[in-house]
Amino acid sequence: MYNILDVVAFTIRPYRKPFKSMKQFFNPSLPILLCLFAIIAVPASANNYHHKIPGCNKIKSGALSMKAFSKEFEETADSLYNEIELKEAGLSLQAFEYALRGYNYLQQHHLLGKSNVLSICDFSQSSRNKRMYVVDLDQKKILINTYVAHGRKSGSEFAKSFSNSMQSHKSSLGFYVTDKSYYGEHGLALKIRGLEQGINNHAFARNIVVHGSDYVGSDFIKMNKFNGRSFGCPAVPASEIDDLIEMIKDGTCLFIYHPTKKYLAKSKILNG
Repeated sequence: MYNILDVVAFTIRPYRKPFKSMKQFFNPSLPILLCLFAIIAVPASANNYHHKIPGCNKIKSGALSMKAFSKEFEETADSLYNEIELKEAGLSLQAFEYALRGYNYLQQHHLLGKSNVLSICDFSQSSRNKRMYVVDLDQKKILINTYVAHGRKSGSEFAKSFSNSMQSHKSSLGFYVTDKSYYGEHGLALKIRGLEQGINNHAFARNIVVHGSDYVGSDFIKMNKFNGRSFGCPAVPASEIDDLIEMIKDGTCLFIYHPTKKYLAKSKILNG
């Protein structure tokens, strides 16, 4: 049996001296060598292209699964979490790990237009807290940490119930990709597209958008027990909407989180 070095040596042997004929130039062994190079080179380049966040091993479909959520990924997520100082800002490690896992999935499936920004709305927290986090994963820092409203039918101070239904006036959990900004009834606003079938895929038709509002923010809390609620939109303080939209528009990942068992079990992005 010949090994690959024997084949290469045999193939290039005619080219050690000047060609005496076209027949010698078109050595029939040359295609073999080219095929071998292709077999070796293509997987190498594919592996180099994988994704920025290590530890999430690819499976047959290229998607992630709970089993692929490896120890290496957990260590990477924990390191980023500490370096960005998200604990001090009030975000749980669990919420960040889920967000990072989904972000990585969206990157693999080429669903993001801008891949350095990750936004998380942590609806496990009180609406009195600054529970929206916009993170730059390249610079490893929090760009914005602010208040965000949930839907009025989702709960009062704490969000407890979620829906994908029209006219539900509830928030929808899961992963979104941001779209274009526009001016509407709330002024400057940002369209978002829900990516999870049966969970948030009706968000665009429901006109669920990121917008500014006077019923959200520190001034409102001074006069009320908790922040106001929306019709399902992740509304933020009106004074911050311009900067926020500029940072997250045009294809970034937005994750609306709550440790609801039904969502965590049903999400194909988390369990794909």
